[in-house]
Amino acid sequence: MRRIAGNVSDGPPAAGPYSHYVIANGLVFVSGQGCWDPATGGLNKGPVDAQTRLTLRNVERVLLAAGSSLDRVVRCSVFLADMADFPAMNAVYAEFFPHDPPARTTVAAAALPGGMAVEIDCIAVVGDA
Repeated sequence: MRRIAGNVSDGPPAAGPYSHYVIANGLVFVSGQGCWDPATGGLNKGPVDAQTRLTLRNVERVLLAAGSSLDRVVRCSVFLADMADFPAMNAVYAEFFPHDPPARTTVAAAALPGGMAVEIDCIAVVGDA
């Protein structure tokens, strides 16, 4: 099995021993992304809809670096610090996946890094697979 790990040059620094993405067997596995703002280099902890939009843009940035895209995502996991934020997160999520959305699980997380309200990871098809 060929395995390629990578990081995005304009992405958040890894807060631990992990890669932004790993490609294996025609799939790219994207590590959890949050509301890190590349313009400021810090977290943008505004309302959950703004955090979700920025988080999904970061997911997209990682996918593009790995040779994939949002339209090739097959599975997402969404972690919310507060399930009361589900409707706002879901509305923004639908903007990024308007047709044939990927499979998804959304769970409540007791706490997310840096006090974020939302974190999203995904699996997508990459290459000719």
